Amino acid sequence: MSTVEFSVDDDVALIWLNRPERLNAVVSELVDDLLIALDAVARSGAHAVVLAGRGRAFCAGHDLKEPIADGDSRARLDRLQDVTRRLRALPQPVIAAVHGYAIGAGAEFALGCDLVLAAEDAVFAFPEVSLGLSVTGAASRLLPLLVGPMKAKELLLLGERVDGRTAHEIGLVNAVVPADQLMAKATDWATRIAGHPSAAAAMAKRVIDSGLDGSLESALELEVSHALITEHSAAVKASTEAFRSRV
Repeated sequence: MSTVEFSVDDDVALIWLNRPERLNAVVSELVDDLLIALDAVARSGAHAVVLAGRGRAFCAGHDLKEPIADGDSRARLDRLQDVTRRLRALPQPVIAAVHGYAIGAGAEFALGCDLVLAAEDAVFAFPEVSLGLSVTGAASRLLPLLVGPMKAKELLLLGERVDGRTAHEIGLVNAVVPADQLMAKATDWATRIAGHPSAAAAMAKRVIDSGLDGSLESALELEVSHALITEHSAAVKASTEAFRSRV
């Protein structure tokens, strides 16, 4: 079964992260399948996109039960960051529909989208620092833009979890809805966007992002440099092994 599902209905593309048995935790296969789906969106006639997660969570971050594969760490990290690049490069606006966990890379997937809807049961967190790791999905650039630099530092340094309503209050998401209304609301927003002239919607997305993305690549590059340092440190290996022993 593919780790990502993709379909288009009435000008709206729907992408599902599909590892529900692991809370859609990130592995290399999921990254590859998500990039394939995003490329398919770019080639499709869809005018808007919804990104969501099957099962009990949007995405619980990196699957720490899966050992880091031997090989080129730089290439693997670049591949992960390509998710943020593709989300922002798509002409179609992308709505993240977040329920359950959006942790680490999962929260970064949401940040890469144009609009974020959260269910009341959503849980956002950036635990990388507590694990001795570095953010890698442009959170260093996008998070301060959304919540301000002081709150961004608080979220990264303390690693505390934020529920859907709090995420809305601090500006991390656009709106919060009851969990059973999340997909209906996301589909409604996507349908409304798809009803607008597609060129105008694409230009509205691009004109805003053009001012924000001027230093996005430099942020992504610095994140990779930090990630390469941290993931090979003894402290990271110890904390990761401790986590694996608890799950």
